[in-house]
Amino acid sequence: MDKYNEVAREIADELSNTLNSIESESVYKLIEEIQKAEKVFFVGVGRVLLSLQAIAKRLAHLGTQTYIVGQITEPAITEKDLLIVGSGSGESAFPLIIAQKAKQYHATVIHIGANPNSSMKKYSDLFIRIPVSTKLELPGEIPSVQPMTSLFEQSLLLLGDAIALMMIKEKDIDMHNLWEYHANLE
Repeated sequence: MDKYNEVAREIADELSNTLNSIESESVYKLIEEIQKAEKVFFVGVGRVLLSLQAIAKRLAHLGTQTYIVGQITEPAITEKDLLIVGSGSGESAFPLIIAQKAKQYHATVIHIGANPNSSMKKYSDLFIRIPVSTKLELPGEIPSVQPMTSLFEQSLLLLGDAIALMMIKEKDIDMHNLWEYHANLE
């Protein structure tokens, strides 16, 4: 076997193991909160933010009003809205400040992360654990051969795609009709 196939298999195995380790009940609750929210906001930093941007875009294709915190057209958050925080450690300063601010406006806050006992816990209404290895070396972490937090960011993106597919199936959406929501100024 060549090196590429070996590495690709290792990554795919890690992702499969991780996605199958996420508590499904928390995913169902997240979907429920997304569906009842008027607007869904996302906050994260670095590669986590890139995964969240992709999730926001996919949910927008399903008709959900989504916003990335800081985008120029971001509206006000209210008690009818949801903030999804992506932070593996739950200690990143910017997401913590935004979660605290969202709670001041009585929005629902959901944290998707790897550390169940982080500072984010204080502001979260729901925690979804992606149980991957962190620098904290917590019990139950799934180890990774990949650098830094790659497994978390990849798993976050695929969790978002799984949520979108679950919503599509639940609503019995014809996938071909989703193209009407796709960007057309390209």
